[in-house]
Amino acid sequence: MTESYRIALVEDPPDAAITAVGFGVRDHNQSHAGSEDHTRLCLFLYAPDDTVVGGLIGSTYWNWLHVSLLWVKEGLRGRGHGARLLALAEDEARKRGAKSAFLDTFSFQAPDFYLRQGYTVFGRLDSFPEGHQRYFLSKQL
Repeated sequence: MTESYRIALVEDPPDAAITAVGFGVRDHNQSHAGSEDHTRLCLFLYAPDDTVVGGLIGSTYWNWLHVSLLWVKEGLRGRGHGARLLALAEDEARKRGAKSAFLDTFSFQAPDFYLRQGYTVFGRLDSFPEGHQRYFLSKQL
């Protein structure tokens, strides 16, 4: 008996489909590399009125820190808030056993900021988006 498989483009996929793929990848990875011990790491910068004006969202797994997002409100940049957020995330990641960190940023975002924080570029995509570059950086913790 021959089964017929199909591929479909789904614009608004159900959560169950996304979960199935995510768990499938996770299970495959764990079978080769062991438990990733994935734990979210979030730090927020609050204004005096408790409004979020910055933050870092990342995670630790397989002894690495991955910084997904780092943002400080425009008028507050250049005052050390971003460096403090990143340093605190790195400290927490070390407590969790992380030995290294990685992230990506665009040429119009903050590559120089990350270089000043001790990160080094290990990859670059040109024309992503057109006229700009996307950088991939890492750092030993």
